[in-house]
Amino acid sequence: MQLQIPLWVRVLAVVSVIAWLGFRPAVDVYVDWAWFEALGYLEVYRTSLVSQVVLFVVGFLTAAVFTGANLAVAVRRSPVNLYRLAIVNDEVQLQPGRIQTMLRVAAVAAVGLVSLMFAQIAQRAWLDLLAWSHQQPFGTVDPVFGRDVGFYVFTLPLLQLVQVSVVGLVSVTMLVTAGWHLLHAATHDPQRPRLGDAGREQLVVLLALLLLAFAGGWWLDRFELLMQRHGAVQGIGYADRYARLPGYAFMGVVAALSALVLLVRIKRKGWQPVLVVLGVYMGARVLVADLLPRTVQDYIVKPNELGLERAFLEHDIAATRRAFALDRIEVRPFAAESKLTMEDVRANPLTVDNIRIWDTRPLLTTYRQLQEIRTYYDFQDVDVDRYMIDGVPRQVMLAAREMNAMNIRQADSWVNAHLQYTHGYGFTMSPVNVVTEEGLPELWAKDIPPAMAVDIAVDRPEIYYGELSGQYVLTGTGEKEFDYPMGDQNVYAEYDGKGGVELGGLLSQTLLSVYFQSLDILLSQYVAPESKVLFRRNIEARVSRVAPFLDFDADPYLVVADGRLVWMIDAYTTTGNYPYASALTSASGRRRVNYIRNAVKATVDAYDGTVQFYVADEDDPLIRVYSEIFPGAFQPLSAMPASLQDHIRYPADFFRWQALKYRTYHMQDPTVFYNAEDLWDTPKEVYAGDEQPMRPYYLIMKLPGEEKAEFILLVPFVPTGKDNMIAWMAARSDGEHYGKLVMYQFPKQKLIYGPRQIEARIDQTPEISEQMTLWSQAGSNVLRGNLLVIPIEDSLMYVEPVYLQAEKGQLPELKRVIVSYENRIAMETTLDRALAAVFDAAVPTASDAPRDDGTGPSAASDRQSWRALVGSASEAWTAADVARREGDWEAFGKALSRVGSELAQLQVLAGGEAEATAAAGGDGAPGPTEGGAAPGALPEGQAPGAPGE
Repeated sequence: MQLQIPLWVRVLAVVSVIAWLGFRPAVDVYVDWAWFEALGYLEVYRTSLVSQVVLFVVGFLTAAVFTGANLAVAVRRSPVNLYRLAIVNDEVQLQPGRIQTMLRVAAVAAVGLVSLMFAQIAQRAWLDLLAWSHQQPFGTVDPVFGRDVGFYVFTLPLLQLVQVSVVGLVSVTMLVTAGWHLLHAATHDPQRPRLGDAGREQLVVLLALLLLAFAGGWWLDRFELLMQRHGAVQGIGYADRYARLPGYAFMGVVAALSALVLLVRIKRKGWQPVLVVLGVYMGARVLVADLLPRTVQDYIVKPNELGLERAFLEHDIAATRRAFALDRIEVRPFAAESKLTMEDVRANPLTVDNIRIWDTRPLLTTYRQLQEIRTYYDFQDVDVDRYMIDGVPRQVMLAAREMNAMNIRQADSWVNAHLQYTHGYGFTMSPVNVVTEEGLPELWAKDIPPAMAVDIAVDRPEIYYGELSGQYVLTGTGEKEFDYPMGDQNVYAEYDGKGGVELGGLLSQTLLSVYFQSLDILLSQYVAPESKVLFRRNIEARVSRVAPFLDFDADPYLVVADGRLVWMIDAYTTTGNYPYASALTSASGRRRVNYIRNAVKATVDAYDGTVQFYVADEDDPLIRVYSEIFPGAFQPLSAMPASLQDHIRYPADFFRWQALKYRTYHMQDPTVFYNAEDLWDTPKEVYAGDEQPMRPYYLIMKLPGEEKAEFILLVPFVPTGKDNMIAWMAARSDGEHYGKLVMYQFPKQKLIYGPRQIEARIDQTPEISEQMTLWSQAGSNVLRGNLLVIPIEDSLMYVEPVYLQAEKGQLPELKRVIVSYENRIAMETTLDRALAAVFDAAVPTASDAPRDDGTGPSAASDRQSWRALVGSASEAWTAADVARREGDWEAFGKALSRVGSELAQLQVLAGGEAEATAAAGGDGAPGPTEGGAAPGALPEGQAPGAPGE
């Protein structure tokens, strides 16, 4: 008995399947719509959504019509013998009508799958289509085809996508129709299935269409050569210009003529014409598009490469310099004089007072030990910025105290993770150059609630959006939000920000519950319609969701402005289609790019998640296109609050990419470039015992020839394979100078020590190496921090901090600072003392000591010296006590000697200079020791810290 399924049941089943497949996308659309609307970027989402839907429908219908029409033609011209497909045996009898139904379902399913596939491909082209429709000229044309760069950035990608889609659609349609024709042949002659005339003719037509698509591909491949490398040139070289380009044009003609021949000979029986045409096409491809260019490259270009490629090398150099903004770099000479004195150092107080002796990695460890307060707080990283403190710009380091959901007590509790522990709190800040008596950073912002030692107001210390904020949270619920700990008690608060999406009624709660895959949202008694769900709280994911067409810097940084905490993120416009420019990997690491601009500054409010985008480079054609596509999404940089503009900085990632390219592309002469005669590299330094490339670092300094100090980003260069410095580059960040790059080149006839050479000289200094060895033997790990190159006036000096960390401890302490200038090196407890030792400066006298009112010639620096001396004496006294208890009398004696030395220097600062000088047998200010050693350096063979005889 045959079971008959009613029509309404089958319709209901189909509708159910469609609804099930579309339910999750519908939920995503609803949630995204609500999120963008709450954030204020609904127009951005609506533009992208409408574009994707339209392209999806167009792609689906185009593929369905093309594939369906071809399959319909195949069905009509090659009918299947249903009786031969009938399966008849003792158990089952499959009737022809049932077979016919199955074939129809299979055909519809095949068309549907092909159409879905191409609809998704079309949907992903939404931004390419919008960019093409709003394209802007670059104002630069390529030297081969004479087309504006905008054609390659905006038009070429769309044409390539269309061509690839046509090739794919025709190819898949050929497979579907060929399958039907083979089925037809098998039902008529199962022993020797052969395609009939109808099948052959239809496949020939499709093959002709495919060859026409190939012809279009050859035409587009000519332009693609501008972004490829063959031989010594990035882009079109000699062999490309005179072999590949003509070959590709010839292959386009061959492909078009092949299609025409197939259509003309379509009625001819058999497959011989098709095979002949395909053989000619493939043979021409091998000979003309592959063998000929390689022959020209190997036997004509290589023996005369420099002469033949000279003009093309000039195109490569010029395009890469434009694409990475290297042509904007101002080159200045730097004399690297050897006449720097202590007076010159003191004449640059902002530079000296902002030399960074705290490195981010040991400081992050210290912050975590001192200021995380509770286990559920965490510091992700340390940022470098500058603030006006008492009217003076000071470089500081700060870190946000975020909530780490992984460390919450009973983190698997839904209430704890999503309702109660919703946000981090406050931040920690310290100056880059101040050390306490214990060798720890002096905290200007600390504790909970924030205790500020400087005039920086913080009204909203809560951090709902940050680098560690990954999971969603709900606010305005019946459960109090944990705000911060206060002794044995906790302080609770209610979220009062405008961020988040309201839960609303039952339907909205149900959809959000599905989206987050959590029934607790729907079932929890704490949740109310007015509750808000805060999600996409990770700041990088947040800005990327709003502007997926931008690449974002890997290092967002926290800014305290107008009493609020605000994250600043640099964003880049990029493309891989800039003619002749060599490529790098993008910030996201997903693709290769050969054009980049830091066109956007994004901000995210740490409390309510408000996102703003400000255009930082109005000359960039890409950001002009995006601004037209999404009107209102981008604001001019002038609209940024002044309190935030003060903290704009040149992004380190962009600077690294420019420096990486400039190492090669500073050579503009084709001969020098081809022979790589003047390749540069970033120097190596020793950090924590490991050698690594030196990273760019921020510094407040007065550039040579400028009137005042400013916030810059600096990186030095060395010749490839050598250690001496050859130049240094600075990126300016303040005011009207923002974005300007200056390259300072040293005289080529003069040797300038590079970081690796300075590191080696430090290692070879007996007093320093002995002290390092002594510390290591005393159960401590010695961490040598980043070596900084500090330009002052027309000279260079080097500064390196030294940290100590107990083998079983997690609290690095800064114990020494090493300063090097020319042939002099000193390691002292403070930067001031190290500078005085290197530059033969007198030890501060009583007249220089800070007075009771906190004034004096060098009050600030002497207060630091007092603190350092007291800390060093305390450290020595502790070491003496430990040695006494352990019975190590030799170490006990050395430690007591060090206590005496430090107390003697304190006596000098307190007014006992005359007595100290008399006791030492001297008759004047301290000067160089015997043999020319700098003050503070130890006589040969003397233990570190012990007084001289």
